Formats: sequence, C-alpha cells, structure tokens
Amino acid sequence: MLTVVESCRISPPPATVGNRSLQLTFFDNMFLLHFPINQLFFYEFPHSKPHFMQRIVPNLKQSLSITLQHFFPFTSNLIVFPSNHHSRKPEIRYVEGDSVRFTLAECDLDFKDLAGYHPRACHKFYQLVPPLGCAVKGSEFLSIPLFAVQVTLFENSGVSIGITNHHVLCDASTKYDFFKAWTSIARHGTDELLLADQALPVFDRLVQYPQSLDKMFVNQPGVETLNLEYQPPELVGPSSKVRATFILIKEKINLIKKWISTELPALGYVSSFSIACAYVWSCIAKSRVEIEKLKSQDELERFVCLANFRSRMDPPFPPTYFGNCVGPCVAISKSTLLAGNKGFLIAVESLGNAISKTVKNSDGVLKEAELWFEMMFKLPAKIPAKIGVAGTPKVKIYDVDFGWGKPTKYETISIDCNGSISVNASRDSSEDLEIGLSLPAKQMDAFIDIFNKGLENSFS
Repeated sequence: MLTVVESCRISPPPATVGNRSLQLTFFDNMFLLHFPINQLFFYEFPHSKPHFMQRIVPNLKQSLSITLQHFFPFTSNLIVFPSNHHSRKPEIRYVEGDSVRFTLAECDLDFKDLAGYHPRACHKFYQLVPPLGCAVKGSEFLSIPLFAVQVTLFENSGVSIGITNHHVLCDASTKYDFFKAWTSIARHGTDELLLADQALPVFDRLVQYPQSLDKMFVNQPGVETLNLEYQPPELVGPSSKVRATFILIKEKINLIKKWISTELPALGYVSSFSIACAYVWSCIAKSRVEIEKLKSQDELERFVCLANFRSRMDPPFPPTYFGNCVGPCVAISKSTLLAGNKGFLIAVESLGNAISKTVKNSDGVLKEAELWFEMMFKLPAKIPAKIGVAGTPKVKIYDVDFGWGKPTKYETISIDCNGSISVNASRDSSEDLEIGLSLPAKQMDAFIDIFNKGLENSFS
C-alpha cells in the first residue's frame, strides 16, 4: 500500500527565469501524441522516516528548484492551440510562478522484490511514478504539464524516485543532462560545478528546415484529440503483464559479434546495441509462437529505435542541445522468419541495415524527415505489429547519484504501454547491456527459457 505524505509544487527560485517560451521543432512535434515517459530509480536507503524527512527531502526539493532555474522547460507547460487556431504552432511556455508537481509518499511493498531482476507484476510499479497532472483549458489554448516527480520511502530499506515527462519536452540525452545537473547540485549543495563545467543546456533552435515539416508533424493523424477536453493518459492497473530484466555481458556480446562476422560477413553495421535488440526481437517472436502453440503467422512486424542526431547535423549540434534531436530507424521482417531457426540472423541483418541507412545517409537529416513521417504515422496502419526501444546504452543511467550511491535498479515503466523494450548500460559495467521487458506472464516464462537456452547453446 502507498500513502501520500505530501503533495507540493517546486518552482525555480523567484525572479530567476522570467516569462519565457521555447519554440518546438519538427523533432519535438513528432512526439505531440506520444504517451508520457515513466522512469523509476530504486536506491538502497536503510534509514528511518525521520532521517529521511529531515535530511533528504529538503535537499531534494532545494536542489530540484535550482536545477529548474537552468532547465526552465521542465517546469513549463506545453501550449496547444485548438483547430480553430491552427495557424499557431504548439510551444513550451514558462510563466513566472509555474511549478513542478512533487509528491512525497511511503510504501510498505517489498523493496528488494521491486528492485529485482526476476518477473514482477507490472501494476505494482504504477503507484510509484507520478501522473503528469491535469491539462488546463485557457480561453484560446490548452496547457499541458510536462514533468512531475515522486519520491517514495520504503522505511529502513530504500527510496524510489519516479519521473514522468511528456516526450515533447526532450529526448533521453537532454533528460540525462537534467539528471546530471540535479544530482550534482544535490551532492554539492550548489550549482557552481555545473556552471564551471559549462554543462548548461543550449536552448537556441539550431536546425533550419522548411516550414512544411512543421505543418506535416503538427497535423499528424490523431492531433484533433488535442482539443480543450484532452487529458494526459495515465498508467492504470491491474495488468496481466510482468516485467523482468536481462543482462547481456560484454564477453557474450563479443562472442556473438565474432559469430555474426562469420555468418554474415557482408553486414555493414553490427553493434552491441543492434545485437541485443535483434536477439530480443527474435526471442519475443519465438516466445509468441511457443505460448500460442501455433505456427507463426506470415505477417510483417516492425522494430523501431531512435538515433541521436546531434553529432550528425551539419554543422553538428552541441551535445547539450535542449529538446528532441532523434530520428527513427525502422526494421521490418516477417514473423515467420523471426521465429524460425535463423530468426536472430534475420533480425540482426534487418536492424543493422535500418540503422546504417538512417545514420549514414549522405543526403542529410532533412532529406529523411518526410520519410520519418511515413514510417511513424502511415506505416503503422499497414504493419501494426511493433516493438520499440526506450533508453540508450550511451546514457549512463546508473550514474544518477543523489549522494546515496548508484541506483540499485532502474526501470522504464512506460514500456508497458506499447510493447517496447528498454536497453541501457548495466549497473555494474557500462559495457554490459541491461534489457527490460514487459510481457504477459506465460509469455515471459517462455521468453526466459528461449533467451537463456539460446545464449547457452548458440554462437559457438
């Protein structure tokens, strides 16, 4: 059971931001209708509630306030204009006094169980991440919150920090910059190191592109639901799914790379990430056949991951460019092939080619943008079956340390919503990969068996 101890609002220090707005680019607008991103960090914390309330909570609030001063969009709102004002594009807007919802709670669930790697009921986690909050109707626009925080104490065991954000706000790279800033200020009590490292976000809209791209993505299918009656979706239980986490160690990944070089010598793109994704993709296809006791249907399915384009822009963007700067890589294959004996090879070739085509395109990013629209908003009607990827191993998610040490466990809770998986650098080694899955319980049992046996018996 979860008990809310306090619900409050956190703002930047007074008069440090002023009224500001941030123009959205087509990179941001492609996520207008994306469901909220829910992340959860578990930390071992064998201390009492009084210690937590007196020593930890004030520091979390104060450091968050200072961080919001430097990352003002996190405390802003998404402003959307209804269809009768279609000439006005959505924007991120901060008005002096805007704030972030901050919830403080305590929970009596088993901390070690929740922070484990074994299958656990998905709905247990939903109460540990905050909803974004309610959209507010204005006279001419809709104001949608972008960010919320929940801190939950498991007395004498641990603490969880749940984060929810609208994807329009930013991608994983910017959010990690925010985490680095918040944790640095929490550990040191000041933003001096942040300023000295010149790690502040770059808010300049650096990408120059035809306005037709804005029009295309702002008018994506379904955008009419962003009317004055809209409310952000929330995680709702109970769920029949369970979540589990799997580790692919560096040594096994290198062994698989060597095996692929023999089996597919002409494959131009192979990485630890593509290997992990392809192996999981094929194992999921096999587990689906196993649990349904049917032959795999001869239908197409998509595997979608996002590539960071900051360094690939011309000229390159700074690493701290704020917002979204990612584009989709889409691999397509038949379910029958993925579930077959050569399913992994087919998956790794399809995904490797998709990633290579996207990131090595000599025509430039903007030439691809119209194709992205097709892949994201028209292709799903033709090929509804999809697995997506949340996270990236290039972000060291286990370095999010508020002063109590590394997280014991990290979870992307929102993968429950659309059949995605999470892929991150693992806690113990950034060269090992940690893969999170959310599947129906019986399918998860089949997946575990297929995943483990495949690693034991193949690639030699």
